[in-house]
Amino acid sequence: MENHEKMKMGEGTIFTCPMHPEIQEEKPGMCPECGMALVPSQKIKVKSQKFTHGEREADRHAGHSTAAFLKKFWVSLILSVPVVLYSEFAKMTLKIQMPEFPGSGYLPVILGSIVFFYGGKVFIQSAIREIRGKMPGMMTLIALAIVAAYGFSIFVVLRGAGETLFWELTTLITIMLLGHWIEMRAVQGAQGALKELSKLLPDSAEVIRNNKTETIDLQEIKEGDIVFVRPGGRIPADGAVIEGQSEVNESMITGESALVAKKINSEVIAGTVNADGSLKIKVTKIGDHTFLAGVMRLVREAQASKSKLQILSDRAAYFLTIIAVAAGGLSFILWLLAKSGFDFAVERLVAVLVIACPHALGLAVPLVASISTTMAAKNGFLIRNRLSLEAARNIDGVLFDKTGTLTKGEYGVSKIWLGVGRGEEEIISLAAAVDAHSEHSISRAILAEADKRKIKIEEAKNFRRLPGRGVTGEVGGLQISVGGQTLAEENGVVVPKNLEEEFRAEAEKGKTIIYILEGRNFFGALAFSDIIRDESREAIADLKSMGVKVAMITGDAEKVAEWVAKDLGIDEYFARVLPGEKSEKVKLLQSKGMKVAMVGDGINDAPALVQADLGVAIGAGTNVAIESAGIILVRNDPRDIVKIIRLSRLTYRKMLQNLFWATGYNVVAIPLAAGVLWNQGITLAPAFAAVLMSLSTIIVSINAVLLRKRTL
Repeated sequence: MENHEKMKMGEGTIFTCPMHPEIQEEKPGMCPECGMALVPSQKIKVKSQKFTHGEREADRHAGHSTAAFLKKFWVSLILSVPVVLYSEFAKMTLKIQMPEFPGSGYLPVILGSIVFFYGGKVFIQSAIREIRGKMPGMMTLIALAIVAAYGFSIFVVLRGAGETLFWELTTLITIMLLGHWIEMRAVQGAQGALKELSKLLPDSAEVIRNNKTETIDLQEIKEGDIVFVRPGGRIPADGAVIEGQSEVNESMITGESALVAKKINSEVIAGTVNADGSLKIKVTKIGDHTFLAGVMRLVREAQASKSKLQILSDRAAYFLTIIAVAAGGLSFILWLLAKSGFDFAVERLVAVLVIACPHALGLAVPLVASISTTMAAKNGFLIRNRLSLEAARNIDGVLFDKTGTLTKGEYGVSKIWLGVGRGEEEIISLAAAVDAHSEHSISRAILAEADKRKIKIEEAKNFRRLPGRGVTGEVGGLQISVGGQTLAEENGVVVPKNLEEEFRAEAEKGKTIIYILEGRNFFGALAFSDIIRDESREAIADLKSMGVKVAMITGDAEKVAEWVAKDLGIDEYFARVLPGEKSEKVKLLQSKGMKVAMVGDGINDAPALVQADLGVAIGAGTNVAIESAGIILVRNDPRDIVKIIRLSRLTYRKMLQNLFWATGYNVVAIPLAAGVLWNQGITLAPAFAAVLMSLSTIIVSINAVLLRKRTL
């Protein structure tokens, strides 16, 4: 199958599902309907891969295909009942004696033929597509089994002597239809991520044009439009708030249930739900450029990509088909040579072909992979390819970029010193009153601290900027100045001796010290630093409990790096590292035998993300198309790294369980179907073989679906 993915196809080649030819893709993958491997085809034109609100064109056929299989099952079941009741099996084994009537002897052949051509046609057509695509698989085995059973039965009828296999044939087709319908339902549930995402967008939007509000279809929205979102409404496009305040439920993007406050200049995402307030939003992105469209594209690509285990299972299914045909043919010949009768030999052939159908093996890994992709999206991270998720289970070292990852990448108040007789809220209130007129990052940090503490800010009069030194103004009759050490020295301010050493120690850690002065009097001081995320502490503690070492990389000074590393309990750190040197630090950790995950912003960390065994881009809210990372985090939350590793380990465990069941079942069942225990009185009838085959598929499906119940 690795070679299959590397095939050089001619112009116009697409990949289709043997069971659902309406499903068409430009590259190999699995069918979103039934989970089967897509096979190459050169005869059907490629359909548009455009999304209509995120819906795949083939999704329009989903309900029809599933319903068609269910209908075929019921019709085949109804017709199979009289075939079974009028069979020798019913008379001899079940001791059922049905009433005879003219022509009743032909009932099995008539109804059996209807079931064969009506219910079995889909398997034969699919087998032809597999063979044309040079990818014989489960449909080929089913087709061979039912054609052999039907052909033999017709031969017996024409011969006028012997027992037919019509009851085995009809029940076999009926059970196959039911089993495949169950598979399709299971796979559709796993593949529902795109459909669910497509439902997040509203059908229409209220747009303000020429000072009038009008309702238009979503497709008519243009960049630059002003849309009005009422309380409880869904946001129709990516944009920025220009009027109003509200809270927005972004759980479908971030996985967090807490509402996110939105005010003027706040960014909003299409598909998220507005709460109680009304918002006017200027549209900045539409259609394929929206965040939601990017998420859907990444989910689609992840579902089309394959892990090593999936490639292994595809190869195993391919060889199992060859083994089954060979084993069936060999058992047929050997039973003929053993003079057990032509009828018995054909029955063994059919049983082997049926029991070996790699439904369970073909579904074992793809179903788990699809469910894990959906779980990842619901938990706030997007998998660009399956190999990245598979690699995460072996990670034993995580290298975090400091700024914007472990920290917020913005200034915050980290320490407060007070002058004699002053209180914290008074100091912050005075500083905020003066800094309310400034756009400096320090000023914004002071205002944010005041807002967090819910401190009322007075209006400052006679505000002036002091270039290179700070700001000043009158607050409550006091001349308040806010600035650095230069401003303090310029005003001849005397700092208490016991504080000078503390200021020096904090400055060495890379913190910025700001003085609050009243004339020449020292009122207090504030220390500012990049804010460490509370989530970082939890993430690092969880990683350590999982046996994963944690390292940090930063371009900041040694003292700053040492302070952050000590505060978070990080094992190892690298300071004063230029962006171009980050990949060298990844190599250094790898040279120690570590499997390294690099976590960064996906832009200046790109070389390191590529070099790492697993590249994770954090903070993808503004750009989901970061090509350097294998996994993209929607939110700036390092705790999601823990979830990635947990999901990877859970997924791998489920895949191994399913592969063990699917292959182990075939190892035991094929010899039984071939009749190796015939002398012990143990044989498998074709219909019973079909039941066991379908049962194995159902068990594999249930085991995969149980993955959804796990919390990360």
